[in-house]
Amino acid sequence: MFHKEGGKIILIATSITVVTFLLSHQITSILWLEKAIQIITLILLLLVLQFFRNPNRRIAANDAIVTAPVDGKVVVIEEVFEDEYFKDKRLQVSIFMSPINVHVTRYPVSGKVKYSRYHPGKYLVAWHPKASTENERTTIVIENKVFGEILYRQIAGALARRIVNYAQEGMLVRQGEDAGFIKFGSRVDIFFPLGTKIEVSLQQNAVGNQTVLAVKK
Repeated sequence: MFHKEGGKIILIATSITVVTFLLSHQITSILWLEKAIQIITLILLLLVLQFFRNPNRRIAANDAIVTAPVDGKVVVIEEVFEDEYFKDKRLQVSIFMSPINVHVTRYPVSGKVKYSRYHPGKYLVAWHPKASTENERTTIVIENKVFGEILYRQIAGALARRIVNYAQEGMLVRQGEDAGFIKFGSRVDIFFPLGTKIEVSLQQNAVGNQTVLAVKK
């Protein structure tokens, strides 16, 4: 299953691959070079397909937990001052996504979208300390009846050149549903109220819609 954001790119990559296979014998008369061109083109197609894959991970929504919105490695768990929306101290958990991770963003909680903003910016490497405030990014706040307001931020990385965000203010969203897509290496930050019980640890590999980030008891 592939994400709809990859439809055009997948079609182009597939067309190029088919044309290359059909015409490669006309490009060169050297057999090994012809096969090399075909193999390289096929590998590139497979890379495109794996990048836009969208695993079916249906879950039963649970307001008592916050699930990982993306696949990747937990690189930050710390208390910070969130200065865009809350303007107070929050507990931040950041997940870094490499180009080989699934890049679908999913809603970490159910609730009402209270805030959704796009910010143009730089393309620092996603793990840079200033990436959260200086890179191209979107900020979304969902009001959940158990946790209150949860903010998550999609952040473009050095390779990312497009962030797709489906959340619009006033929408009612369900935990685990498709919330957007980030093309190529990137990061997602999630901000919790102080005192929230975090269930992940640094360097842990998180799986979108499966790994529990926080629990409300």
